[in-house]
Amino acid sequence: MTEYLVVSAFRAEAKYVPEGIPVLLTGIGKTAAAVAVSKALAERDTRDLVVLNVGTTGALRAGLTGLYLPSEVINHDLNAEAIRALGLDPRESLQVEGGDGTVLASGDVFVTDPVIRARLAERAHLVDMEAYGVVFACRQFGVPVRLVKHVSDSADEAAMDWPAQVDASARVLGEWLQAELT
Repeated sequence: MTEYLVVSAFRAEAKYVPEGIPVLLTGIGKTAAAVAVSKALAERDTRDLVVLNVGTTGALRAGLTGLYLPSEVINHDLNAEAIRALGLDPRESLQVEGGDGTVLASGDVFVTDPVIRARLAERAHLVDMEAYGVVFACRQFGVPVRLVKHVSDSADEAAMDWPAQVDASARVLGEWLQAELT
């Protein structure tokens, strides 16, 4: 029987997770997410586990609203070209099973700058701060993972109003979980 672990950065994003489904809160950023997920996976039987990383996301392109299940996550604030020039694989892109074709850029930079937003929009549809760390950790443990993201802002100056938007996104994420898991 499949067991689920919902992973979110903040309690506010996981506020409407259906009762009985375990929730892991990681804190902000890829490193915090990777460490928290790794610790949780190391402490449990993962044979029938699926991790669901639910949370808010910024839209990098006009017209993107609603719920997305990204198929790829890229580590956008890694200097991948320099690492490749050294002859190493930066693993800046990870594929995610069961996605809808969208690409999520994940990094420790809170995107509000229009220049950074435009550069990221050339490679991705959405942006967040934890998904790459979650997916990377799950890969290390051989645990399936899905990304479930709701657009809360346009990754511009409006992103600073995230606290006022998070509850609406959390409701949609909770409804998706209710429909999918119960």
